[in-house]
Amino acid sequence: MASLNPVFFLVFLLLTTFYHLGEGRAPHTFLVGGSADGWKVPESSNKTRLIHWAETQRFLVGDSLEFNYDNKTDSVLQVTKENYEKCITKEASKTYTATQTILKLNESGPHYFISGDQGNCAKGEKLIVVVESPGHPMPKPVPAPAPLTPSKPPSSPAPPTSPAPPTSPAPTPANNTAVGLVAGSGIFWTSIAVIGLAWA
Repeated sequence: MASLNPVFFLVFLLLTTFYHLGEGRAPHTFLVGGSADGWKVPESSNKTRLIHWAETQRFLVGDSLEFNYDNKTDSVLQVTKENYEKCITKEASKTYTATQTILKLNESGPHYFISGDQGNCAKGEKLIVVVESPGHPMPKPVPAPAPLTPSKPPSSPAPPTSPAPPTSPAPTPANNTAVGLVAGSGIFWTSIAVIGLAWA
């Protein structure tokens, strides 16, 4: 029975090690937009390209964003949510004007970036980055709805319609399972180690 104490200690050590390995990864530097020239006005047919790119990434505290652009015609502004939605360039909390701007993401939560050129921002050169704390993932923000286009009032009264059926709230997005996969594989290897020690 006394020979089992080192085995239990080893199992505990392996479990805690693999558990903590699953929580983190080395900090990563993301090229904004996924390419060296990603911080630019998107093609007119793909105005939300930067938003979609950010939604496919997993940003953690300690990661960095790399913005590359021509600083003679553009810049990067960090702004509030309201200024992001309205492309207000005059009230930036931070302004970046280097040709290559690398920003370290030190706080969890949403971060809003827009072009320093208001016209570029209005054309889609803006970005929301949701930064997660390694142990506490956050849900992605819901993109702002597209502006409504005014419609011509009907020339004759519309027939009465039946009331719309009640709607249920949208489902919560699934959490990123990458952490579970890493921790799960740690549990697998710990089980293998325990079985190996039991055979020894």
